[in-house]
Amino acid sequence: MPKDYSECYEYLSAQFPEVGGCEFYRELFPDNENAGEIYTDFSHPNAIYLYKDEQAGKERRRIMLNDTWEQDYMDYVEQNPLTLCSGLVYRKRANKLQNAQRMNALIFDLDGVGLAELRNLFLRFGGDPEKVRRLPMPTFLVLSGTGLHVYYVFREPVDLYPNIKVQLKSLKYDLTFRMWEYKATSKQQAIQYQSINQCFRMVGSLNDKHGTHLVAFRTGERVTLDYLNAYAKPENRVDVNKPFKPSKMTRAQAKERYPEWYERVVVRGDKRRKQWDISGKVHGNDPYALYHWWLRQIGGIKGGHR
Repeated sequence: MPKDYSECYEYLSAQFPEVGGCEFYRELFPDNENAGEIYTDFSHPNAIYLYKDEQAGKERRRIMLNDTWEQDYMDYVEQNPLTLCSGLVYRKRANKLQNAQRMNALIFDLDGVGLAELRNLFLRFGGDPEKVRRLPMPTFLVLSGTGLHVYYVFREPVDLYPNIKVQLKSLKYDLTFRMWEYKATSKQQAIQYQSINQCFRMVGSLNDKHGTHLVAFRTGERVTLDYLNAYAKPENRVDVNKPFKPSKMTRAQAKERYPEWYERVVVRGDKRRKQWDISGKVHGNDPYALYHWWLRQIGGIKGGHR
């Protein structure tokens, strides 16, 4: 067991109540459907988690159902070496961002946290957001092995209209930058910016990389968007009154600027998604310049942060 994990566990358990995994997800997702219920109006989106089927040797998706959750938790999550869940609820059966309907919790991953870093975090949690390095007080902290998962659970879930998803991404990036400070709150220098749809190891499961269990502690209350917004720069705050970003371009301007699109969509009424012709759009001698650019980025990508 890593020394950082054991020291952080002692620190948190001495001050905050531990929350079991089954209870944790009931509180996080109180409105999941019951088994056999089918709502065609998308009024009951569900949490979706991934678990490792050790007999089949592969990962599977499963919908989190309200009435079977206690047994499902014992069968698929508890002691499992790889179970993952985000803070979003989804329509349909796949946990893709385009299917995400509401955000129940905004979650951050902070790697490289030992006792000194944890103490520094608590010096920053809460208080006046106008002061330097202040952070919102999280609802839960989860020990993940070599770091923390920081959960901000909303009093009321946030509806994920397309433009709200974009705004929440900006808010998460802003607070990530504010939270992650090398040699103060993390031993890791490279900040990890993650999607709002990022999945994290589940409470009660096993981190097989370090031989540790994921343990949750209740450190604060549920939050509101206004509370989180106060700790972010004005340009990165979420405005729920602007669920859509209306175009400022007139139809005449669109006809002049995008004649191919105008002919296809407006004149012919063809609104099907069009595939992008890379070789036809890229300028220069290399018709696959975009593809080659992405190949050069591979070396900087890091994985495995759950």
